[in-house]
Amino acid sequence: MPEAVLTPLPTGGSPRPPVTGRPSGWRSALGGWRVSGPDQPLWAGIALGLAALMLLPVVAIVLLALSSTNNEWPHLIQTVLPTTAKSTLLLVTGTAAVTLLVGTAAAWLVTMYRFPGRAILDRLLVLPLAIPTYIVAYCYVEILDYGGPVQSAVRSIGGYVTPRDYWFPDIRSTGGAIAVLSAVLYPYVYLTARASFVQQSMCVLEVARTLGQSSLGAFWRVALPLARPALAAGSALVMMETLNDLGAVQYLGVETLSVSIYVTWLQRSNLAGATQIALIGLVIVSIVLIVERIARGDSRFHHTTGRYRAIPFQDIEGWRGYAAAFLCGLPVVIGFVVPVIVLTRHATAHFGEAFADGFVPAAINSILVAGAVAAVAVVLSLALAYAGRVAGRGPVPAAIRLAGMGYALPGTVLAIGVLIPFAMFDNWMDALLKAHIGFGTGLMLSGTLFALVFALTTRFLTVALGNIEAGLQKVSPNLDAAARTLGETPLSALRRIHLPLLLPAMGAAGLLVFVDTMKELPATLLLRPFNFDTLATHVYGLTALEQFERAALGALAIVIVGLVPVLMLHRTVATSRPGSGSG
Repeated sequence: MPEAVLTPLPTGGSPRPPVTGRPSGWRSALGGWRVSGPDQPLWAGIALGLAALMLLPVVAIVLLALSSTNNEWPHLIQTVLPTTAKSTLLLVTGTAAVTLLVGTAAAWLVTMYRFPGRAILDRLLVLPLAIPTYIVAYCYVEILDYGGPVQSAVRSIGGYVTPRDYWFPDIRSTGGAIAVLSAVLYPYVYLTARASFVQQSMCVLEVARTLGQSSLGAFWRVALPLARPALAAGSALVMMETLNDLGAVQYLGVETLSVSIYVTWLQRSNLAGATQIALIGLVIVSIVLIVERIARGDSRFHHTTGRYRAIPFQDIEGWRGYAAAFLCGLPVVIGFVVPVIVLTRHATAHFGEAFADGFVPAAINSILVAGAVAAVAVVLSLALAYAGRVAGRGPVPAAIRLAGMGYALPGTVLAIGVLIPFAMFDNWMDALLKAHIGFGTGLMLSGTLFALVFALTTRFLTVALGNIEAGLQKVSPNLDAAARTLGETPLSALRRIHLPLLLPAMGAAGLLVFVDTMKELPATLLLRPFNFDTLATHVYGLTALEQFERAALGALAIVIVGLVPVLMLHRTVATSRPGSGSG
């Protein structure tokens, strides 16, 4: 530290305070901390290292798919890819279109109009997110299949004897899968559209009305273009969730890329072929992300004033109000109410049998895995977010974004990407020890809980990262500057200042990751240890054996756990308009 020097005042009097060489002002202090802080290279290295670790599955898939000695490409191109690519394309585009229509319409009605039941419907419209797609598929097959109550009633009323005597839509089809997935996934579009509509300027819409536009015209010409980035983001989430789905599409008989990866890997024992199909999946995910970025465009919209007016609801009265309530309530009934009724009926009727048939061990395993993934994801997200704060220059921001790319990977693709490097490490270590010691280690990572936790952490890291980054942004930079001037390092400041302030954000992040892990099926199904069931795989296994009644209790438990973060998410969106406590 430079030696303190006393400088006299120009007009005499007491000397100036010692000049210690520290930056003056919080801006200079913060700038010095970010540029030349003692731990800055450490935090940059942490961010780059975590990004490399999270990208390991993608690199492994690409390398093995392109370097495999088993050239499966001709066979895949001739037999597998035409069918699976067509089915996947139809399913993804159909589901995106339906969810875009339903989610946007419901969000606009709830945000801008007052009609009977609007307040409660606003909360109910997000509830389908609490139910995994595969559980909804099981419920609707139970209701609409040939032996279900609906077709039984049709045969009884019409006097029909065989299925050839009447026509009924087939739930086990691409159209049925689109309907089921749309019923569960539309809240992604609803939430993003709702957030966009809530934050739009009322002045812009009123100007459109004064220029002769009707309410519908203002929606099409002003509100919808302003909401385009949000709608694109919501639709991209829907498409990625559709690509990730395994349980629902497999049960409904739709051969998508996820199903082909699962069948090629486990049933045909062809890892090389599964890897090459996974590479196609990566290409499709990349296309989805590129299309989403193009759909967002380069436009930026912001308010020109810090004052915000409450949204002036327009009243819809008479039969039109009840029609609006019906339109907003129908997705809730289809996506949440009907499945919950089916699950509750079966769970209560077969409670004792289901409880004794592996429910408790599966529930304990789910809690252990979800808790471990949530804890690891929160710790890694905290490290990444803080690295962006204290060393957010050069390659660090890009590394942080790349570290969260796992959420875009379908679970089947991610499982293969994790298995390949872990198996290579196991084989290398086993051969090394056998050569030098005389005995091997067997499988150290592959087929263990470590592999499962790593894969699920990779997939859901971005969920925790977004929440912690948002919480960290609310911490004033003045606190960082004050800590720096008092001699704190970034690490000690994190421990003594930021961690206590970030506890709510960390808790919310951990809860979201916990629930997402409880619902996750594809990666868990492929990477779990032998004889290790979570609630998701427990439900999947019983349903595959046509024992849905015994699986209902586990499915209902997953739904109940998923309700809490869904309602928290809705509250965040509904109260996001500045200066307003409600949407």
